[in-house]
Amino acid sequence: MICLVTDRRRLSAGEDAADRLVDLVAAAARAGIDLIQVRERDLDARRLVALVKRCVAATHGTSTKVLVNDRADVADAAGAHGVHLRGDSIAATAIRSLLGDGVIGRSVHGADEAAVVSGAGNVDYLIFGTLYQTASKGEWRALATLDELRATCRAAAGIPVLAIGGMTVERAADAARAGASGIAGIGLFVPPEGESVDKHLHLIAASLRRAFDTCEVVS
Repeated sequence: MICLVTDRRRLSAGEDAADRLVDLVAAAARAGIDLIQVRERDLDARRLVALVKRCVAATHGTSTKVLVNDRADVADAAGAHGVHLRGDSIAATAIRSLLGDGVIGRSVHGADEAAVVSGAGNVDYLIFGTLYQTASKGEWRALATLDELRATCRAAAGIPVLAIGGMTVERAADAARAGASGIAGIGLFVPPEGESVDKHLHLIAASLRRAFDTCEVVS
């Protein structure tokens, strides 16, 4: 499972940032990326709803699902496919009635938390991290280990766990060996200057799937 987390400011500092984000989402859907988590915390509800609607339209006719970071109300208003909850957010059971059969994910930071969340039900996947240094979290962030990821995957009781934080294709292979079902990231999906967004995302998606297909879990 591959999850692209958005940050339009990583794409452009100008007024075209939202347009470039929608282009990235469309390319991600064409590349078969499973989840798009719209994480644009600086936008008010009105602007966020408008952006999410554009992202949903950009994925139409594909299997890619658009989720909104921590805003179930926005997800519902924009017709998104679900929501991703922060670790300190309300319980998934409290918003299941709003989203129906929509996708609900949650961030966790350890095995104990994963056990509690999975035991409570109503989550479809978990995201665990931060594993490696990343620009989006800053240098002060305490990093998790692959052993902690392995323990979290065991505690999740069959719920898919995605690794996040400074992910590369090579690090994704390490996460796969630790039991992760996929990865989530921001920078990994941003194409280098001058490179086609479609070419970049197809290459990354194929490389990630190859890494997970060929890596055996090391218990």
